[in-house]
Amino acid sequence: MPDFKHSWLRTTLAIAVLGSSLAQASVDSGPGLGQGLTPMGAERAGNADGSIPAWTGKWRGAPPQVKFAGPGTPYPDPYADEKPLFVIDAKNMAQYAANLTEGQQALLKRYPSTFRIPVYPSHRDFRVDPDTEAAISRNAQHAKLSSDGNDAVDAFGASPFPIPKSGNELILNHNMQARAVTEEANYNQVVVYADNNRVLEKVNYKIYSLWSDPKQSAQSANGVFTDFLLTTLEPVRKKGEIIVGHEFVDAAAQPRQAWQYTPGQRRVRRAPTVGYDSPTGAGGFRVYDEDRLFNGATDRYDWKIVGKREVFIPYNNYKIDSPEVSQADIINAAGHINPDLMRYEKHRVWVLQATLKPNARHIYAKRMFYIDEDSWAATLADNYDGRGQLWRTNLQTSVYAFDIQRFHARLGVYHDLIAGSYMVDRLLDGQKPALLNASNFGPDEFTPGNLRKLGTR
Repeated sequence: MPDFKHSWLRTTLAIAVLGSSLAQASVDSGPGLGQGLTPMGAERAGNADGSIPAWTGKWRGAPPQVKFAGPGTPYPDPYADEKPLFVIDAKNMAQYAANLTEGQQALLKRYPSTFRIPVYPSHRDFRVDPDTEAAISRNAQHAKLSSDGNDAVDAFGASPFPIPKSGNELILNHNMQARAVTEEANYNQVVVYADNNRVLEKVNYKIYSLWSDPKQSAQSANGVFTDFLLTTLEPVRKKGEIIVGHEFVDAAAQPRQAWQYTPGQRRVRRAPTVGYDSPTGAGGFRVYDEDRLFNGATDRYDWKIVGKREVFIPYNNYKIDSPEVSQADIINAAGHINPDLMRYEKHRVWVLQATLKPNARHIYAKRMFYIDEDSWAATLADNYDGRGQLWRTNLQTSVYAFDIQRFHARLGVYHDLIAGSYMVDRLLDGQKPALLNASNFGPDEFTPGNLRKLGTR
């Protein structure tokens, strides 16, 4: 049997040496970035056997072979004609163990007859917008950690540390990646329990990311990272509940502020705790800081870069968002979503470990994140309980959004390996896509005063 432990060590050491040499090399990717790196800070080169290609960045916006109708319309799949290279299941998983996470292997073992991982050709064809590349370049030259490693200063607009040297820098790259400036959509959340009972919530999202807005600056944003307004549409017993609030750049020093309107009481009040491991979503299934696998304050964990790995991760997930796919098509099995609608590709990921600090409290004692080098987005996460047992394994699908020229988070799937249940977040309502960078939110949109107006309509 292959010695994966020592192979993993050799790979980690080799990558560490490579990363050091790249950081010291002469600049060709913009000021502050080393030779051999992309404008985002990823390695330009492919891997040794060619299963991960070199970065081309040949498409900025919609590829020439697709017909994209514009904002608020479906994103055509640029790789629709491709078939899986192979499919990993419980029978052959040992053959691919070096490129699987512990969570993926646990799912294959937990659901041996239904869960599988279809692996497609890997692509690195998309390039982000010029504003994001410029922000990355500026950040590479000036960004510094502050607030005990929980914040980045002298940075704005995109991931602060494109050549990360510590776990704190790496998690901030994920938290502070450039996203849609505005997002407006109806999203469904569905929890499926082991007995196939289900809980559904439908929520209208309005989100304004000041951090991602090229028209803003650190000064004009005044420490605000994101504004949000969430209105519950279903179930009937919660219809009309509204939450409005702000997330801050330094989430540890300035916790998320939120106000809530409850129709039954017809009043606006400060929302209860909206961070860390407070439950949220349909059935209270996940916790607040699991959105997009991790968000919010980082201060309860010690963060450590484990190294880089080549892993099969969710990527270019256009198929599951197709208008021809229904919610029933996606949620058709116990324990996990329909694997035939998923697309996995082999990519290099940063492996990040979070260990709960001795005097801190959280339901997860250890967390492992797998962060895509080309987007700085977490794609997979394994969460462990206080006994060291793998409890939850989660995945985040994504697409490159042609209209905003940025990577965009899509379905989040959260698996409880012990209970045999799972939750799917950000399901499209009738497969109608979100409206990105097309909303003109006014300055009073995300205020308690507007919440009072909305509640009395």
